[in-house]
Amino acid sequence: MTLPETSETREAVRLTIDGAPVEVRPGATLLEACRQMGTDVPTLCYLETLTPVNVCRICVVEVERNRTLVPACSRIAEEGMVVKTDSDRVRHSRKMILEFLGSSVDLSAAEDEVGEWMRQYQAEPARYGPQSEPTVAGERDRRHPGHHGEVNGRTAEGVHQPTKVDNTLYVRDYSRCILCYKCVEACGIDAQGTYAIAVAGRGFDARISTEMDLPLGDGACVFCGNCIGVCPTGALMFRSEWELRRAELWDPDAQSVTRTVCSYCGVGCNLELHTQDNRIVKVTSPQDHDVTSGHLCIKGRFGYDYVQNLGDVDRSSIDEVLAKARRPAPE
Repeated sequence: MTLPETSETREAVRLTIDGAPVEVRPGATLLEACRQMGTDVPTLCYLETLTPVNVCRICVVEVERNRTLVPACSRIAEEGMVVKTDSDRVRHSRKMILEFLGSSVDLSAAEDEVGEWMRQYQAEPARYGPQSEPTVAGERDRRHPGHHGEVNGRTAEGVHQPTKVDNTLYVRDYSRCILCYKCVEACGIDAQGTYAIAVAGRGFDARISTEMDLPLGDGACVFCGNCIGVCPTGALMFRSEWELRRAELWDPDAQSVTRTVCSYCGVGCNLELHTQDNRIVKVTSPQDHDVTSGHLCIKGRFGYDYVQNLGDVDRSSIDEVLAKARRPAPE
């Protein structure tokens, strides 16, 4: 009897990347092939624990005999492919993408790699002109598809708007949102299965929104915070971190990270406690943990206040700011 062919029984796929031969397992993506041989390919919307959605396009590479550049995060490696990851076309495309993002979105809280890519690809967002004035609260949420305002030709249209602070756990600053879809994927089929947020609008007016733009507490959100864990730009941020940044007390260099096990139930989720001045300022989970894959529930991610209640035994300069983060509205 002949057994059916599987990815384990098929021979490795052979291709060439930047002039070097490489063999990968059948079904591997070009991004996996590049990483296997140590070639750095930038990504923004890709995460190992989420389904690739191909929206940021910064991972594009050039494949011989293909008319267009292809996204390395989702394009499956094929036998005999000849791939270039640093050609003139690739570098120009990545430069333009970074400039478009930088001219319309606040990237000041983005992952450190973004700034490195800006320098590497010589991106100059400022050449598109100064950014437009921020919109008033709710204006972008009220826009309808196809109804575009006039372009004045003097400023670069931006997505700047007031931060949405409607709960005590995390804030939504869509001035920083690059529409990478990671939060939507984590809230939906890839992790939580809550589907509390989705993309609304079209074109430049596209945005992440709750159903009918309701406050988070009035919609389907269960406040697991998994959307925060995957956001690459700081558009979704712990309320504690946001308050500390506003008070100019947020200091990553003074923080330490301790890995431990959640104390609430018996699942065994691993936590990473980010502490500053002997206070927990936020909680994450390692993506390489078999139980969580980086995801947590509301208790694991936000239920640490009982650790902070030290009374007069110990006082910290950030105690008042952390207490402010637990109040319904910012002061």
